[in-house]
Amino acid sequence: MTVTALGQALGSDEEPAAEAFTLPAPHIEVIRDDASAKRWQVDKKRVNQMVEAGLLQVTGHDNPTAAWLALVSPEDTVGIKVNAGPGQVSGTRREVVDSVIRGLLEAKIPAGKIIIWDASLSELQDAGYRTLAKRHGVRLAGSKDSGWDETVVLDKAILGALIDGDLEFKAGEEIDSRKSHFSRLITREITRIISIQPLINHNRVGISGHLVGLTRGAVDNDRRFSVSDSIFVTALPDIIAKTDDKETRYIGDRLALCITDALYMQYLGQSKSLLHYTEPLGQLWFSTDPVALDVLGIETLEAKRQDLEVEFHPPRSQLYENAAAVFIGESDPKRRVVEYFKRD
Repeated sequence: MTVTALGQALGSDEEPAAEAFTLPAPHIEVIRDDASAKRWQVDKKRVNQMVEAGLLQVTGHDNPTAAWLALVSPEDTVGIKVNAGPGQVSGTRREVVDSVIRGLLEAKIPAGKIIIWDASLSELQDAGYRTLAKRHGVRLAGSKDSGWDETVVLDKAILGALIDGDLEFKAGEEIDSRKSHFSRLITREITRIISIQPLINHNRVGISGHLVGLTRGAVDNDRRFSVSDSIFVTALPDIIAKTDDKETRYIGDRLALCITDALYMQYLGQSKSLLHYTEPLGQLWFSTDPVALDVLGIETLEAKRQDLEVEFHPPRSQLYENAAAVFIGESDPKRRVVEYFKRD
């Protein structure tokens, strides 16, 4: 496999202002293969090579097994978080997930400790993940279907009307609550998370990327967070930053790797596949920083809309600055390092 470095984009040379704590500058590894995605067909062999190349670049190791074991261990329960909602073409592509699972298995991560998950088990099945899970002997799980942990609560001063499926819902009663409970899948099973999210627009926050994907279905009584943009952009970082009694973040501190599936990009729409707004890009992006990846994704989608003279401009969301403020990742493009590699 030949990978050619195309160069890197660096931020400002100016030193950031002194702070009590500053995250290190995030590194993003962009692996490009123009033949990996054409005419709605994904080349599985090329994707395997792209995943291996990105993994080696992001970890600095020279073989895939060592690279995977730098991120996870055989004692972990590894949750691969996908976005199955938009379907097989515009959601997380199964070929990318398949490659990640193969790498984990070759690194001796037990199949029974690998979980492909999203908010809903039915969406995973509709997107074709049942066949993939069966092939490798790994699990499928919906965070909503796994039940809610009554001991892990996100309490925010906004009331939500409970509905069937929420932990404290009672049939025949109208109950408002300011509490959201975390999925047991997150609090009691998964110990390391690999987030694989497609490059797809979000009308409110610019991209339905890692921050949106990781929080989708993570807690019950979450409809209340959508009543306004100001609530939405503070609730998502709060979910990712929620800690256990050892001050470990249930989601944020368990993130082992984030991959933006940019084999295709969908520059309009957000929750369903819209092929007439979708174009091949032939890239996979790798980083341990979900915020930096999402900000790069927003820039890429905006650039495509400008090229096509599409009159749609999502609002500049405060979500990413809020996430940076609680040390989930880096929102400032000037502080990131983006390295580009092209596969021949």
